[in-house]
Amino acid sequence: MTNKLVLMDGNSLIYRAFFALPLLNNDKGVYTNAVFGFTTMLLRMLEEEKPTHMLVAFDAGKTTFRHSTYKEYKGGRQKTPSELSEQFPILKELLDAFGIKHYQLEQYEADDIIGTLSKQAKDNGLDVTVISGDKDMLQLVDDTVTVSVTKKGISEVEKYTPSYMLEKMEITPQQIIDLKALMGDSSDNIPGVPGVGEKTATKLLKQYETLEEVYAHLDEVSGKKLKENLETYKDDAFMSKELVTINRDSPIEVTIEDSKYTEYQPSEVSGIFKELGFQSLLNKMTGEDGVEEETVGLDEIDYTIVEEISADMFTGKEALVIEMLGENYHQAAIEGIGIVNEKTAYFIPTELAVKSKLFKQWAEDASKEKYVFDAKKTLVALLRHDIHIKGITFDMLLASYLLNPSENNHDIPAISSRMGKTMAKSDEAVYGKGAKQKVPEEAVLAEHIARKTNALFAIQPEMEELLEENEQADLLMDLEMPLALILGEMESQGVLVDKSRLEEMGIDLKERLANLEAEIYNLAGEEFNLNSPKQLGPILFEKLGLRVIKKTKTGYSTAADVLEQLEQEHEIIPKILLYRQLGKLQSTYIDGLLKVVSKKTSKIHTRYNQALTQTGRLSSVDPNLQNIPIRLEEGRKIRRAFVPSEKDWIMFAADYSQIELRVLAHIAKDEKLIAAFKSDLDIHTQTAMEVFHVEKDEVTSNMRRQAKAVNFGIVYGISDYGLSQNLGITRKEAKSFIDRYFDIYPGVKQYMEDIVQDAKQHGYVKTIMKRRRYLPDITSRNFNLRSFAERTAMNTPIQGSAADILKKAMLDLDAKLKEEKLQARMLLQVHDELILEAPKEEIEKLKEVVPAMMENTVDLIVPLKVDYSYGDSWFDAK
Repeated sequence: MTNKLVLMDGNSLIYRAFFALPLLNNDKGVYTNAVFGFTTMLLRMLEEEKPTHMLVAFDAGKTTFRHSTYKEYKGGRQKTPSELSEQFPILKELLDAFGIKHYQLEQYEADDIIGTLSKQAKDNGLDVTVISGDKDMLQLVDDTVTVSVTKKGISEVEKYTPSYMLEKMEITPQQIIDLKALMGDSSDNIPGVPGVGEKTATKLLKQYETLEEVYAHLDEVSGKKLKENLETYKDDAFMSKELVTINRDSPIEVTIEDSKYTEYQPSEVSGIFKELGFQSLLNKMTGEDGVEEETVGLDEIDYTIVEEISADMFTGKEALVIEMLGENYHQAAIEGIGIVNEKTAYFIPTELAVKSKLFKQWAEDASKEKYVFDAKKTLVALLRHDIHIKGITFDMLLASYLLNPSENNHDIPAISSRMGKTMAKSDEAVYGKGAKQKVPEEAVLAEHIARKTNALFAIQPEMEELLEENEQADLLMDLEMPLALILGEMESQGVLVDKSRLEEMGIDLKERLANLEAEIYNLAGEEFNLNSPKQLGPILFEKLGLRVIKKTKTGYSTAADVLEQLEQEHEIIPKILLYRQLGKLQSTYIDGLLKVVSKKTSKIHTRYNQALTQTGRLSSVDPNLQNIPIRLEEGRKIRRAFVPSEKDWIMFAADYSQIELRVLAHIAKDEKLIAAFKSDLDIHTQTAMEVFHVEKDEVTSNMRRQAKAVNFGIVYGISDYGLSQNLGITRKEAKSFIDRYFDIYPGVKQYMEDIVQDAKQHGYVKTIMKRRRYLPDITSRNFNLRSFAERTAMNTPIQGSAADILKKAMLDLDAKLKEEKLQARMLLQVHDELILEAPKEEIEKLKEVVPAMMENTVDLIVPLKVDYSYGDSWFDAK
């Protein structure tokens, strides 16, 4: 076996870990987030790379030999936060406990140490893996050196080999130096050549190979401005090349022999883990009796391909995986079924399972506990085979989502990997992706499904424990999981669409678009491609002489925000804006909805994303029914096509009134806001009266509109700039509005300040039902990132709590409809609104039941208010 040296860029990785994770500290108040992130990555890397030699390189100080070339090198970098600098000694102590060599050298950077050691390793016949967050390291890549660059904070790495670099970046490792020389690097204050980005630099290097050759052929370079810049900044380009070149002959005093690594002793590491409060890492490393836990390898699974289903296969506590390749589980085929319990792992071919009375009996037995991945998908998929699953007691997808709402990959292999266990290959590795995706032979398929099901069974207790620690077990068991089943039934039920109405609307819209087009051409004095910014720009800004607001690389900007500023300046502009809006209605909503109407049921079966948004709100896809535009009358009319599925039934719509402002009143405990809602005052009129110092009958519609913008803007942490844009007023006026608002509602201002401090302390915010949103950027040195995190901290408890309330209301309403034995059923959930269909004779009962359930689902300081209406279509119900 070839010896392998792993070299880690200590500074780069600890920085990334610090800014990727919430600001954690142990019980003594010592900050630990950067060390925790680094250690998580280190443990995963030791398992995957299995190094025989290992070293972590650090920068020795701020001044290096590069500063003699360019004193502004790395200038402009902000001072390292004290919360991070105090973690460096802790990390070095931890590396000592692992038996891993670390090293730094005055006047040199970690890059130079790594570059020099990787060169020595090659001369000694070792393979090398470099791990860093810095792409400058890619210049070290060759046949024996792989560079793994961190992405998504520190949770994933991208491995660069010479062939991968050529495929992805279209350049060789040697050309990285020339690339950086041309484009510069703002993070290190390396100037490069102004106006040259990665695309241009790559193009030049593909043509001329090196920086020297670019300048040797400068006359051939196309583009006047580019050539001028290359000439003017030639010295900067060559200096930049010198600065980015890693010194591979640094005078290091550490040798390959010094970096020898043997496996760490858990007993040496566990003490420092305990001291730092790394309980989850300690649990992964040790079993209950303190001995090293064995990671389940990919070669350690015993499973049975079932030929006949028997009752003794089921113990009463099983993990179940229904494997489907397509995202749309309303249509995708079930490729196979996995079942795992304490005794055995099984793979059951689909046909065998869905035709088996014993399988159906077990699936529909509520007393038999089942752990599943995605309860909603499982329910819908089996309902298509007339099997109504019951007894689901754990949903891995929803558990993972609650624990890590910002993660975008919640499949079983990814979850098991994050939990420190590599128990299954990724779906992509087994099935391929895109056009090449296919189901493998049964043996491969069976093993993959068995592995995934086994991972679900093995990891469930640990995930349940983490949810308990976070006080989120009730959120999963009492809210999200029961809701998943209700949503599954709503999706299966679907909503009936009157296709003929949609088609009629489409014909009307096409006629309106044609008329608008003719009017626009008439005003322009010529015909042109209305959908081409390249053709529209010259018409507006040259021929018609409108003022130029913004330019793009290819000409004039004709984006909506630009045209909106010109709306009063020429009658052509409102017509163009309307043309675009109607065109989108036609293509996205009329044509788009007609495409997704089921031929079998004549209904639309949308899918609700329950594990997507970081606030906990539901979203919908195929189609997205939450996005149907309602500002335009034509958009609202699209809802006319959504009709009851039974004769003599009606659509019933119930909508929370100002739920987010009511939640704000509850959370902020602002006395004036509470009093307004308790007195059932119009909150926007009330705010207008206070802000403008007028009586109720003096509040104009414009005053109320401005007050409304401030009320809702505050919920979203709006700035004076944002409000000025919304209202078309100056920033000074907008700031004055916001200041007056906070004078009127001081409790709201106090809440905003407190929640940001709370987020900085804990690294997350939570809703009234303990849903969390982690905010790693809340302590970022980058002003924009930090500001966004602060606004998110203010908004998430409000928006997330509103989402929690609506979900709870759906559960309560569903239970009440069943208890009252009503035929009415929920069809859709859109923003703060629930849409039902019901027989006409149940209208009076619904008027009583629906508001009662929705208004009393949670106990807030202020009352919740629900408006309802009904009619022959969704449009009429609104």
